[in-house]
Amino acid sequence: MLRLSKKMLFAIEAVLDIAYHAGAEPVQSREITRRQGIPRRYLEQALQQLVRQEILIGVRGPRGGYRLARERRRITIGEVVRVVRKMETTDNPIDDPAGSELGRLVVRPLWIELQEGVIKRLDAITIDDLCTKANESGIVSEGRMNLDFSI
Repeated sequence: MLRLSKKMLFAIEAVLDIAYHAGAEPVQSREITRRQGIPRRYLEQALQQLVRQEILIGVRGPRGGYRLARERRRITIGEVVRVVRKMETTDNPIDDPAGSELGRLVVRPLWIELQEGVIKRLDAITIDDLCTKANESGIVSEGRMNLDFSI
């Protein structure tokens, strides 16, 4: 069942934070924690899954951190949601073979259709779209503040 969990919210916020605040250096998880208030135990778990699913790239070393694996206009919220859904181990009542005939033949198909509609909508929203909204909202990008264009 599609529901907004803390893990899902934190994962979306983390990817958006990396995209929005990225500068010349990778974004470190402690910076994401500082800016977003995401507990580190949730954050590290989500970031590792996002690296495995090639949404993020992990950069090792003392100045390491995370970068987007591709352009922010090519990463959708739907992708991030799918990664988190795989992480969550709760049973999905839609998959339960038990239940009434009305439930199996009417209510569950309706719910599946609604979920597919939500995912389709999330697939149409990119990280770039959210970065644009953040910029329009007046949120200052720390990455852009730290860029130095001097030669």
